[in-house]
Amino acid sequence: MSQELNIGIIGDYDKSKPSHQATNRALNHAAKRLGVVTNITWLPTPSFLIDASEERIRKHDGFLISPGSPYRSMAGAIRGIRSVREANLPLIGT
Repeated sequence: MSQELNIGIIGDYDKSKPSHQATNRALNHAAKRLGVVTNITWLPTPSFLIDASEERIRKHDGFLISPGSPYRSMAGAIRGIRSVREANLPLIGT
């Protein structure tokens, strides 16, 4: 059985943006190479204005700040980043 990693991507997924498509492919490619399974969840920036709770954040093992801004809610993106950092979880941005 493979280890599973739950990756949250803070950003507003848009299937027409090549950078968003490439992000999913890159994470899945790396996971396959490492022998793990990734569960990728895109977390829309406005959603962090409604719920930035630690309970929501802790459902993920690590986070990526999505490429391809502008975001629908810059305030939501900042709040999401802050919540992840305060929960002391891995976070990387592009």
